[in-house]
Amino acid sequence: MTNPKELIATLPERTRALREEVAKAIVGQERVVEDVLLGLYCGEHVLLTGVPGLAKTLLIRSLAETLHLDFKRIQFTPDLMPADITGTEIIQDDPVKGTRELKFMQGPVFTNLLLADEINRTPPKTQAAMLQTMQEREVTAGRETMPLPKPFHVFATQNPIEMEGTYQLPEAATDRFMLSVMIHYPEPVQEADMVRRTTGTDRPKLGKVMSGGDLLAIQQLVRAVPVSDEVIRFAVDLVGATRPATAGAPERVNRFVRWGAGPRASQYLILGAKGRAAMVGKPCADIDDVRSVALLVLRHRILTNFKARAEGVDTESLLDGLLKTVKA
Repeated sequence: MTNPKELIATLPERTRALREEVAKAIVGQERVVEDVLLGLYCGEHVLLTGVPGLAKTLLIRSLAETLHLDFKRIQFTPDLMPADITGTEIIQDDPVKGTRELKFMQGPVFTNLLLADEINRTPPKTQAAMLQTMQEREVTAGRETMPLPKPFHVFATQNPIEMEGTYQLPEAATDRFMLSVMIHYPEPVQEADMVRRTTGTDRPKLGKVMSGGDLLAIQQLVRAVPVSDEVIRFAVDLVGATRPATAGAPERVNRFVRWGAGPRASQYLILGAKGRAAMVGKPCADIDDVRSVALLVLRHRILTNFKARAEGVDTESLLDGLLKTVKA
């Protein structure tokens, strides 16, 4: 589907069909599915945080099935090397010519949807190998630079419980993720339904709702959604208010925040607002769309200080206050 008018008119219905198909495998977590779809529609990467057993892997695999995309999963461990992700060169014999030549064997990063499971379990050297793939969407091996398949998205998971033996993602790597999605425990009714489904013999078969070409067209459509200067100014003011010792910073930010969000946060606020508007069929993005994605975009870009931790002030409470005080 390449007609932009037809695509934006049918996008809400196609999104609904996509969510219903994923719901055959994922019980509940409607908001999580919506937020992950937002990251896909915007063409960016998503950071998923939640305890084990909340179907993070199943969610991304199910999306790959419904979108007819290739899916791969990497379990990050302390002994994982960069070549285990990107690939490596091997010496191959040519029996006809009687010669040897180097041949590059592609790693699991050459896929459409990549699940980087427990990315904080691997050392910084291996974490850094993901930066080029996420930003430039290419891999360099020796003298050759190879593009990754399109579309390409990284969904990285973090386990918030066990911190011993982990390597916190550096800010440069964290900033590459457009959205930070928190996954919570299901409701008792939903958990009972989940147990009922997963302990039987039936396995749901997911149908194809969209293709990779459709997703690429949607990503171009999202970027074409118009936005006014007033909305852009609101997004810039909101991000600026997270930076301590600046003119627009409230007292609570100066007191509890060590580092605020950078310029990439302003870009992602507007891109996320455009994506949210396109998902519901709105002709343009407004300030309410910016507010709806603010927590997803900003929660992992604000670093609080020791005083905030001592007084029990978290990032989400600070953002809730900013959304009430920063005016259009």
